[in-house]
Amino acid sequence: MGLSTYDGGMLPSPWRITFITNPDECNLRCPMCASHSDEARASRPAAPPRRLALNDVIRAIDSLSSPPIEVIPSTRGEPLLWDGLPGLAEACGARSISLNVTTNGSFPGRGAADWARILCPVSSDVKVSWGSATPWLDAELIGGRDHVRALADLRTFVRVRDETAAAGGNRCGVTLQVAARSENVGELPALARLAAAEGLDRVKVNHLQLHFPSLEASSLRCSPEAVRRWNEAVRAAHDAATTNSRRGGGEVSLVGLVELPENGGAPLWDCPFAGREAWVEVNGAYLPCPAPAAREGRLGHLGSLREGTIAEAWSAPAWRAVGDGWKDLAPCGDCAFRSPGGA
Repeated sequence: MGLSTYDGGMLPSPWRITFITNPDECNLRCPMCASHSDEARASRPAAPPRRLALNDVIRAIDSLSSPPIEVIPSTRGEPLLWDGLPGLAEACGARSISLNVTTNGSFPGRGAADWARILCPVSSDVKVSWGSATPWLDAELIGGRDHVRALADLRTFVRVRDETAAAGGNRCGVTLQVAARSENVGELPALARLAAAEGLDRVKVNHLQLHFPSLEASSLRCSPEAVRRWNEAVRAAHDAATTNSRRGGGEVSLVGLVELPENGGAPLWDCPFAGREAWVEVNGAYLPCPAPAAREGRLGHLGSLREGTIAEAWSAPAWRAVGDGWKDLAPCGDCAFRSPGGA
């Protein structure tokens, strides 16, 4: 099934499950982050970090008669700081389930080579957060991370990925993940060239989420001029991907780089999540998507790990109301997570 174009209502079972394993743990302070930026940390009361237990995650996966194709550990927080990640990688490998991981690129604890040996054999894709091809701007946007070390670590990770594949193992995709904003939009062509030169597979671009009023001026949707800058960068990035062959052959794929209407209208793109994916919060609550509206309960209460299995919740009326009827739900109308092509 081509999940990127699937439009048949709710799937019989979620094809991918995201577990918010450790949202309170991150070793960087990216300024756009709703949880770990200086602005967020200043308003967050001191408390022990919340974590999902590995056993709960595995039990949730095993409760499905049709296992998911992919599992994602924490998209809030740094998943490489969750002590259950090596065990989850082992469990996914034993079940022929792929991991899909997004990391801030600091490779804490074990270093890039050891993390690559754990993740690459069982992962479909590892996305590494990147702010810019310009070192000082990348360090500013990725929470003070040392750009020179980050690039060296990225090269080490890709080297181990390639060695794993050359030995007959899984070839894990490696992606640069970028939050596009006014400060780095002109860097998108350079990031496409960087990905090609380093033998990466994709550059995945998301628009900046406006978690704080201080971020509004950085939005590339805030004015016709901002939209024009975005559209120019999109065209230039596609030109760069086309004219710079990827090391190892082929062309770097650009995801999310689609022009916006300059008349200010909101494109009615698809939802990549509702009725396709399941999300499990750190408190065990089931959610249909990562949108703030879901976490705030504005898409209904779908159950939790303590109330029943994912399979039971997925087939219940509350989840079906979102999966089949999200287009008619007010919070979904202008949701920033809607994207061209869907999942």
